[in-house]
Amino acid sequence: MCNKKIFVTRSSMPTYEEYIEAIKPLWDSRWLTNMGKYHQELEGKLKEYLDVQELSLMVNGHMALEMVIQAMDFPEGGEVITTPFTFISTTHAIVRNGLKPVFCDVKPEDGTIDERKIEGLITEHTVAIVPVHVYGNVCNVEEIQRIADRYGLKVIYDAAHAFGVKYKGKGIGSYGDASIFSFHATKVFHTIEGGAVAFSDPELYEKLFNLKNFGIRGEELVVSVGANGKMNEFSAIMGLCNLRHVEQAIAQRKVVCEEYERQLGGVPGIRRFEKKPETERNYGYFPIVVGNEYPLKRDELYEKLKEQGIYTRKYFYPLTSDQDCFNNRYREMGLECARELAKSVLVLPVYGELEIEKLREIVKSILSF
Repeated sequence: MCNKKIFVTRSSMPTYEEYIEAIKPLWDSRWLTNMGKYHQELEGKLKEYLDVQELSLMVNGHMALEMVIQAMDFPEGGEVITTPFTFISTTHAIVRNGLKPVFCDVKPEDGTIDERKIEGLITEHTVAIVPVHVYGNVCNVEEIQRIADRYGLKVIYDAAHAFGVKYKGKGIGSYGDASIFSFHATKVFHTIEGGAVAFSDPELYEKLFNLKNFGIRGEELVVSVGANGKMNEFSAIMGLCNLRHVEQAIAQRKVVCEEYERQLGGVPGIRRFEKKPETERNYGYFPIVVGNEYPLKRDELYEKLKEQGIYTRKYFYPLTSDQDCFNNRYREMGLECARELAKSVLVLPVYGELEIEKLREIVKSILSF
């Protein structure tokens, strides 16, 4: 039994002194929100770090996705091909825009959308593809783009798990028509709460600005209907502080993930996802797939570890398509691989400050069963 609970993640933070010093100027300016100095500074620095042409900061990752979908001006009722093996936010952003999610199965080797099955789902009503770089595993961006170009579809990536990931030397946010990132407190990089849209079309910046700021463009001028999706200055400053240390945070996570790989490699019934060549990872998650050769089912292992104070996550179970809010509408869809992963994947604790001794306790518990 672990003497202290080990949670699946822990927020990385700057020192107390660094953050307090950074927010001091806010007491003089009293400019706490409305795209102030620090919002603008973080937007610029993230654009550079993520290697993208354009970037718009948002209050969170979900609003980033919901608003970029809205900015595309799709016809109501249009169909969007997406993955069910994701956080519910991905699906909600589609539905809340008056669009219909069409779920495509995933690949068992990495959990990303199965690009070989996309074309069979395209109809005259299809308007977009929304794939997910799940756990930071990069989708087959080349084939997805080929399909999108052939049928005249938009591609919007949910890159909430992929901050800092590069593929073939390019920032992952530079693929597709747009990509969204989440800066939630549990992520590799965070602003407490926050998110961003990365894209290449400059005109999209103006649309997103209007959407996240009520359409206000002057004291007496509202040019369009919008919402409130702005990031505040306290969050922006947290982001600026964390951005200074993000490379160190990723390096620490790499040590943890590589130690897991050494300790769990070759264990019967414990499988790891395949690594995509030419990819720079961010080591945000360490998922394992619990197979039939392992003596316990995934749920049994989850409960046994929890009894020992080790908190893992069944990420993602159930599938978004199978959640109660959709009233069994999609339960008959052929999503065999996704459903198999949903009942087999367990995400182990990963954060930069996870001591190797604690990690070995986790591995020892897994092996003891």
